[in-house]
Amino acid sequence: MDEQLVMEGAHNITQPWLGWEEVCSLSLGGTTFLIMAYSTMLAVGLVGNTCVVLVILRQKEMHNVTNIFIANLSCSDILVCLICLPSTITYTLMDRWILGVALCKLTSFVQCLSITVSIYTLVLITLERHQLIIHPTGWKPVLGHSYLAVAVTWIMGCFVSLPFFSFTLLVDFKSQNLSIPMNPSDSHLVCMEKWPSEGNRLAYTTSLLVFQYCLPLILISICYLRIFLRLSHRKDIIERTRDARQRNAKHFKRINAMLASIVALFALCWLPLYVFNAIFDWNHEAITWCHDAVFSVCHLTAMASTCVNPIIYGFLNNNFQKELKSLLYQCRCSGVPQNYESFPLSTVSTDVTKGSILSNGSDTIAVSPQQQEKECL
Repeated sequence: MDEQLVMEGAHNITQPWLGWEEVCSLSLGGTTFLIMAYSTMLAVGLVGNTCVVLVILRQKEMHNVTNIFIANLSCSDILVCLICLPSTITYTLMDRWILGVALCKLTSFVQCLSITVSIYTLVLITLERHQLIIHPTGWKPVLGHSYLAVAVTWIMGCFVSLPFFSFTLLVDFKSQNLSIPMNPSDSHLVCMEKWPSEGNRLAYTTSLLVFQYCLPLILISICYLRIFLRLSHRKDIIERTRDARQRNAKHFKRINAMLASIVALFALCWLPLYVFNAIFDWNHEAITWCHDAVFSVCHLTAMASTCVNPIIYGFLNNNFQKELKSLLYQCRCSGVPQNYESFPLSTVSTDVTKGSILSNGSDTIAVSPQQQEKECL
């Protein structure tokens, strides 16, 4: 649903809100603000997410299930930064579509693909955390499972996004209102959706709202609620431990906070655009004033999600900061070794559990250095 009328701001030639275009048209200052905001998101999102991917790929010790999913999130955001944001900046600046039919279709397709891949990658991260904390001695995903899951999310995202190739078209807005031949230079092309019927459009966009936003976030919320309750139940055990186990508990809390923050900010960024599109789909007459301006604000907020992953991941992950510094030093031909925390992201939840069932009353947990080195974040 968030993809609907992405570039043309609902310039549907048959709708009644067009009379408000002149009243609500963006001023020079408003247009400048949008271009600067989109450009800033493009730079931060592209550079930040590229750094996340490079850091994870460069350091073999960071190759664990959760980090593979985080790298997948960044790849999805990079695709948006390369395709959707430049198109949006160009359209905002030119007030018409000048990028051709192929990019018109591709922009809507990529945005739908990206949101699908991102939300279900967040679901996978949450399910992994849920499994490790709620069932610490049960089945645990390995790297092979994460690669397979990533491939499935991209295939599913492509399948869900296919309708945009068929129903996103370039329309000459001015020629639709003229009965005489017009000068080609006076054409005003817009990139918009034209569905076979209103019922088909409503069915598709409503299904996107349900399966691309509501249900995944409900599932994520339930899983994190169970995680919170389980960790609260273990609070007494953790408080009685000292030294290594206390440090692991603090690291564990920080990682959960990081992952939950990524989900929460992602949901908040996309919420305005989903609400806007839901209102437009079911009662378009409710948005008859300043449609384009409202859409621009909602779309800008949604695109801010491309910056969430690198900012949150960078601020709350010490190893990422160390590895990034090492990467920058290496670019200056003066690389320096970095010391990493011996803190396994994908196994930390089992450490407390193992310690709680030890019969010798030891305050420390025997975790092999090889295991810590293999899966440290």
